[in-house]
Amino acid sequence: MADRVVLLSVPGLRQQDLAHMPRLRGLAERGGMASLVPSFPAVTCPVQANMTTGLTPREHGVVANGFYWRERHEVEMWTAWNDCIERPQIWDLLHERSSELTSAVWFPLHSKGCGADTICTPAPIHNPDGSESLWCYTKPTELYGTLRDTFGHFPLKHFWGPLANILSTAWIADSAVHAAQSYQPRFFYIYLPHLDYAAQKAGPDSELALKSLGELDAVVGRLVDGISAAYGADATLYLVAGEYTITPVDQVLYPNRLLRQAGLLNVTVKADGEHLDLVTSRAWALVDHQFSHVFVRDSADIGRVVDCFRGQPGVSEVLTRGDQALYELDHARSGEVVVTSTINSWQAYYWWLDDARAPGFARTVDIHRKPGYDPVELHFDPVNKCIPLDATRIKGSHGAPPRHESQRSVVIASEPGVFDSEHVADIDICSLVLRQFGI
Repeated sequence: MADRVVLLSVPGLRQQDLAHMPRLRGLAERGGMASLVPSFPAVTCPVQANMTTGLTPREHGVVANGFYWRERHEVEMWTAWNDCIERPQIWDLLHERSSELTSAVWFPLHSKGCGADTICTPAPIHNPDGSESLWCYTKPTELYGTLRDTFGHFPLKHFWGPLANILSTAWIADSAVHAAQSYQPRFFYIYLPHLDYAAQKAGPDSELALKSLGELDAVVGRLVDGISAAYGADATLYLVAGEYTITPVDQVLYPNRLLRQAGLLNVTVKADGEHLDLVTSRAWALVDHQFSHVFVRDSADIGRVVDCFRGQPGVSEVLTRGDQALYELDHARSGEVVVTSTINSWQAYYWWLDDARAPGFARTVDIHRKPGYDPVELHFDPVNKCIPLDATRIKGSHGAPPRHESQRSVVIASEPGVFDSEHVADIDICSLVLRQFGI
């Protein structure tokens, strides 16, 4: 058993990518690796909750990267606090065993307010006197000031949007080394998002994606060297989990446009364009990469909703409540209907039928007001100086049920004997970590 465990969460990492990543490949050669099979939906927030609880969305309630709070008619994308996860996570289970089993959590989603001893995650925080904006939530609160003074402000503009690049992941890694030196956590969970960008923007096998492999590997090498030095002679197990893979796409589906054309979705016209009317719409879709939750106000309309999607190009399955149980997605937060994509297709949130009527935020990087995930924010229209409204620019996606080998990522261990099988499910990561501490 290891004295310490460092879990690196690396979305988009594939086994074949290791050929271009000598530092990660070295970890695998020293220890071992297995294919990682993500649960559905294979997107960031659910998969991270799967890995840290050992349970599926049916149990922990994270059914997508966002939530529709029916009672308030509000969509919340990305910003939910940790109490949205309805089951204990690794750090909670470690604390139950011993207060000496301390944890640090660095940048995974939904970590604000979690039970880990040390936390850093992106979330702009304004001081009460309005004197300064901080870019991260930290525990302890004053930690961000130390990190800012040491490494500069977290480069939020490089974390997402058309300027997303290695600088944000490098800041995460460098600040994590600082935390390892300062707090010596027994378990350290670190999210390194860099491979997400180029693979979605230009395709997982593009030259841009290939370049990102080398950039990330250099940062991982620096991270491992720094944390190993901080921990000294302590036996440290590094686990690197690929979360999910990104597959090439050449087709896009617009669920909200289909619902609108069927007379089920309503809009409100405002000064800056057409806005989705969550109160009066009979059905609308919260889209998320290769699936969408369709929220249906009246159960009598479910059949009409199903008919909107069955047989549409790019649609793989149309799941009603009973069908969702097959994927353990049958939670009260799920839509009455869930639509999944074929491996080569993805789904865009657009509801307007004329780009001239798009709401103002559609052309901006605005991950919170858009009721769905928008990877087009990775692109920029230099002529009009805005985010384009061309969803066909996206060349890679993920999230659909993993039926193909290409949808399996990889999990690496720096020591031999960690894996009992050549295939590991994302929900197995929790028990792999706990086992290292005799739990």
